Amino acid sequence: MFYILAFLPILLILVLMAGFHWSGQKAGPVGWAAGVLVAFFAFGLNWPVFWVSQYKGLLISIYVLLVLWPALLLYFLVSQFGGIQAIAEAMQRSVRDHKFLAVLIAWSFAGMLEGITGFGVPIAIVAPILVGMGVAPLLAVTAAAVGHSWAVTFGGMGLTYQTLLSVSQMDPVVIIPPAALLLGIACLFTGLAAARLLGAMHAWQKVVLAGLVISAFQYFIAVAGFPQLGSFLAGAIGMFFGWLISRAPKGAVKQPRDPRLTAALAAYGSLVAINILIGIPGSLNSILASINWQTSLPATLTNSGFIMPIGKGQLYRPFLHPAFPMLLVSFITYFALRKTSLGSSSNLGAAWLTTWKTAMPATVGVIFTIGLATLMEYCRMTLLLAEGLASVMQNAYPLAAAYVGVLGAFATGSNNNSNILFVPLQKAIALLLGFAPAWLLAAQTTGGAIGAMVAPAKLIVGCSTVGMLGREGDVLRKTLPYVLILAALLGLITFLILRFM
Repeated sequence: MFYILAFLPILLILVLMAGFHWSGQKAGPVGWAAGVLVAFFAFGLNWPVFWVSQYKGLLISIYVLLVLWPALLLYFLVSQFGGIQAIAEAMQRSVRDHKFLAVLIAWSFAGMLEGITGFGVPIAIVAPILVGMGVAPLLAVTAAAVGHSWAVTFGGMGLTYQTLLSVSQMDPVVIIPPAALLLGIACLFTGLAAARLLGAMHAWQKVVLAGLVISAFQYFIAVAGFPQLGSFLAGAIGMFFGWLISRAPKGAVKQPRDPRLTAALAAYGSLVAINILIGIPGSLNSILASINWQTSLPATLTNSGFIMPIGKGQLYRPFLHPAFPMLLVSFITYFALRKTSLGSSSNLGAAWLTTWKTAMPATVGVIFTIGLATLMEYCRMTLLLAEGLASVMQNAYPLAAAYVGVLGAFATGSNNNSNILFVPLQKAIALLLGFAPAWLLAAQTTGGAIGAMVAPAKLIVGCSTVGMLGREGDVLRKTLPYVLILAALLGLITFLILRFM
């Protein structure tokens, strides 16, 4: 009975968004309210637990929203002078098979961006490019959500991976190979899924070849000791390989230089360069990392006896947060454009106003869905779901290990938070049942990675840049089957490996 009650708020959000086409702005508050009621009547919610959990949720929400707002501002600035459209047109001229190109952008290019940003930014950037190529907005967001997910664990300049190591207290030599292997399988699957969504299954052989190249490079880069660069370099190599096997004929007519393209590439190219510059471990990264803020959270005790020990709130490193390079590039772009022929098309005030109108509804959805996640964490509801799954599955538990990662990503909005929540549990279950912990943790973080394609907070960010706010439920309904099938496949592979190793 308690398992059902614990799952009820998540199930309600799923049903409202996927079944009734509700937006995250509407479903989030309803799911949160249901969570509060269930937690109060069944899990001992009291005022101290409520305010601490919501304070933690608000800190996480602000962290995510500080990605959303600058990403939208930069997008609208570049979009004003036709920069997004110019990028799409240039890519179409360089590759003869435009549908295969769309797959590469939604999958390999999005994965490359995930390698240096994360937090939904790849979907927000890639979806408009796909729309500029003629892809329907719904399919553009769906393909980008599915396509980028393989890169999440080694993305964000290694943030999620570092969290995995920190929480698990395991040797990277032990955990990297199985994680990279499962993520490689996820990469191949998500590439084929993106091809199916974008009507490019005629090029499945090219997708498989590119997938093998991307997966192999990510594996060897991670094993070689540079996991923080695994997604970025693998995605970049995948783009180059895809172009190589499908490039336009040499005799193609060259187009005159387009100032829109130059400005757009300068903007997003600078964003990539700054992220790499500040993200790579070294003296600059250490100096910027030393400028940080993090608050302490008091211990709490529910009326039913569940203790949450003293903890830490979201860590803020302002100069390493994705917002910093995006804001910096946005203002540089605006002032640089004022001195060019494109200056008349650039209006910072108009871009900010459009950002405000677009981001405010998304902000509501993000705050309430993350607030529900931290509420469930502090009332033991999320942990109870995972423990119940383990008790039911017993020796067949590896089949469900990836689903636990997916659950964590859906509930908390990120693979990083999913790992924080469930890695200790997965490791304890592995030791209890006699499994190699590294494989269950690999399934956990891979499940958390692919769970990014159904995380409401990320879908809200993605929908915001293509005029689809309020239709996150439509995207969720399309991505859900892919994440369920892939999690089952990853679970089966994990089970077989552990069974015969």
